Amino acid sequence: MMEAKANILLVDDNVGLTKTMSFALKRNGYAVTTAKDGREAIAKVKEQPFDMIFMDIKMPLLGGVETYKEIKKLRPEAVVMMMTAYAVEDLVVEALREGAYGIIYKPLDIEEVLATIEEAIHAKKGALILVVDDDPGTCTTLKNILANKGYTVSTAHTGEEAIAIAKEHAHDILFIDIKLPTINGLETYLAIKERNPKAVAIMITGYRQEMDALVKQAIENDAYTCLYKPLDMEELLKLVNEIWVRKGKLE
Repeated sequence: MMEAKANILLVDDNVGLTKTMSFALKRNGYAVTTAKDGREAIAKVKEQPFDMIFMDIKMPLLGGVETYKEIKKLRPEAVVMMMTAYAVEDLVVEALREGAYGIIYKPLDIEEVLATIEEAIHAKKGALILVVDDDPGTCTTLKNILANKGYTVSTAHTGEEAIAIAKEHAHDILFIDIKLPTINGLETYLAIKERNPKAVAIMITGYRQEMDALVKQAIENDAYTCLYKPLDMEELLKLVNEIWVRKGKLE
């Protein structure tokens, strides 16, 4: 039996719609699970992760946005596309603000649905990134922003922890704070580079003058660049995208 291209969850109180959509998606090679309301959807998500979830925004008992918020607590990486036949712009805006992947309007165009799935799955196959910083707030912020863009992100608060994580996975991009407790960011980068020479490192620091010598050494040892705190998130995301596209062309 051929493996399914992706595992999809359809959530809608319109049983006819979920049957029609389920048939079309299965015919195109996807594994499909259905739920008739928000509570059933949450139960299904507890049982297994899904590559993508299509959810009606307006449902009885528990609405789509509330359901999505609960799902996000269980599976922060969940890719959720909201569906609606109504002019519910306030709910649409709230869903997108919460991190929903997008919105499609009924009656559904199956070609648009298929294109959306392919795009989302491609995004989920983004770069594997390691963020190393002794400030938990910086780690959490970067993880959330990068994960929301489809990247897989690990975090570490010390150089030793980062090196241990890097032994388990070959990361594509490294964000390393220069000033770390015990071993510094330069030493951490060089240890990881020895094991994984293809990793692209971006050094980060809030101490421009104090860390200048270490930054220069890192750049001399092929670190890509150094970003200074407070980080410009737009610049950071452009940089990650630029590196990922370049790596794709080289490989």
